[in-house]
Amino acid sequence: MPVLLRDAWGTLVPDMTDRHGPLPPLMLALTVVTGLVDAVSYLQLGRVFVANMTGNVVFSGFAFAGAAGFSLAASLIALAAFATGALLGGLLVHRTHAHRGRMLQYALLAETVCVAAAMIVTLVSGTPFVGGARFTLIVLLALGLGVQNAVSRALAVPDLTTTVLTLTITGIAADSHLTGGGGNKAGRRVVSACAMLLGAVVGALAVLNGHPTLPVLLATVILIAASAAATVLARTDAPWTRPLAKK
Repeated sequence: MPVLLRDAWGTLVPDMTDRHGPLPPLMLALTVVTGLVDAVSYLQLGRVFVANMTGNVVFSGFAFAGAAGFSLAASLIALAAFATGALLGGLLVHRTHAHRGRMLQYALLAETVCVAAAMIVTLVSGTPFVGGARFTLIVLLALGLGVQNAVSRALAVPDLTTTVLTLTITGIAADSHLTGGGGNKAGRRVVSACAMLLGAVVGALAVLNGHPTLPVLLATVILIAASAAATVLARTDAPWTRPLAKK
């Protein structure tokens, strides 16, 4: 247990001399954002995800098969918008690869614009989100999360992908002491899962209690704070800002 807690604490309050410096808590903040926006998209926009593209591929299959309650159009639009965001994120990555701090800064600013625009749509359109408002929200949120995912992938902070937990949860079990593994990354992995769970719980509670705009507002506030932190951090040339060695 002390090892797990120590690893979790090291993720929340990282050693600034570590290879990834201050990135872990920022990645956790983005993981919370993922839970918030996917709660809104699934519960308010009609069984569609804006961050979890695996779910949308599966939902597309359900829709093709004629299952009730699944929108092929919504799933395909989310996939297309996410892919576009990932493309933009990829362009950003290649233009800022020499400085990971600036890479994160620009990505967060772009994502903040998308999510803030989505928040404005929720405020002016009113609920329920239908028609053009619904698809506009799907596009804006998926676009922002596509940028986030592309840059998180490039930053490659171990076990902090911000949008996908399948391998994280697999690692908790497969690398545990029960299998003869070291279990030395369990703390970070558990914290990552808890961050997404927190976002999803808060987002779902807000939606189910009649406040569907609140999760997007919270996501915007988190992104603004993270963008401000990244802007300050991008001014340094500390070791963590240097490109990762290619494998």
